[in-house]
Amino acid sequence: MNTATEISDMIGEEHIGTSIDTPLRDDAFEMDDEVKIKLIEKHFREIMFLLGLDLEDDSLKGTPHRVAKMYVKEVFSGLNPVNKPSIKLFDNKYKYNEMLIEKDITLYSYCEHHFVPIIGKVHVAYISHGKVIGLSKINRLVQHYAKRPQVQERLTNQIAEGLKEALQSEDVAVIVDAVHLCVSSRGVQDTSSSTITVNYSGAFQEAKRKEEFLGLLRKL
Repeated sequence: MNTATEISDMIGEEHIGTSIDTPLRDDAFEMDDEVKIKLIEKHFREIMFLLGLDLEDDSLKGTPHRVAKMYVKEVFSGLNPVNKPSIKLFDNKYKYNEMLIEKDITLYSYCEHHFVPIIGKVHVAYISHGKVIGLSKINRLVQHYAKRPQVQERLTNQIAEGLKEALQSEDVAVIVDAVHLCVSSRGVQDTSSSTITVNYSGAFQEAKRKEEFLGLLRKL
């Protein structure tokens, strides 16, 4: 194994991320989605061929196209900023000034080091500063950032920053609890561990608010 490959493997195993922004080329979205699907289909067909699979088999012949369409239109659709959900805020007319918690938001993402799933739950809290958000929009925002090749630390921060921007409030808390199939299905093959990451902003950096949030999550 050459040095470059050894370094690449080490980065994947050590769960290294680069920044809060997903690494993208400047020309990432100049190509039409349908063209991307055709090119990915071609290359994935070649991968399957190199693995020795019979692409004339009825069960396999459509797989390259299915995978390509899934990558572009579904599991990695969050890469494209045009797919970011539109967020409409409403006046907080009922003057609710305590934290709002949405827990157990289903998380499906993909590890950027091995392109295998990250599966878990996201718990979110915020304190209104005059505006409130439709609950389903929180789920959609989580899903938008999850639908990218990710590392969990970046995903957690992107969800927090996206919520702060949408809510026009710094008082946001995010907890992500997830299982990484790059750990459980390959490598060390540990099926019992999970990874927890957090982001506390604004009032949630205060011990009292943080403890209240965590206490409510344990009770609910």
